[in-house]
Amino acid sequence: MANIRSNRVAEQMKKELGEILTKKLKDPRVGFVTVTDVEVTGDLQQATVFISVLGSEKEKQDTLLGLAKAKGFIRSEIGSRIRLRKTPEIIFEFDEALEYGNRIDAILRDLNK
Repeated sequence: MANIRSNRVAEQMKKELGEILTKKLKDPRVGFVTVTDVEVTGDLQQATVFISVLGSEKEKQDTLLGLAKAKGFIRSEIGSRIRLRKTPEIIFEFDEALEYGNRIDAILRDLNK
């Protein structure tokens, strides 16, 4: 039962985070961020938010810093949008799968040339 619930909370958070990051967050360091996935623990205490960021390595690091600084704001926004007794602690991580896929794509394109 908890698994279905945590999946539902994760989906809801993913949707809300997309909107919060594009419309509400005003930090100039936060570039073009896409929330690719959210994993919430069974006890709903922690949410790992996987993001992909367009830009250079420095821009990616700046975005991560900006998100870390805005974590409290983001968490309270999530809390007001999703009815939970306790809003999960948010951890931002880069989605390596997307970059990995893009790298494979580039390699395949080079092979076809």
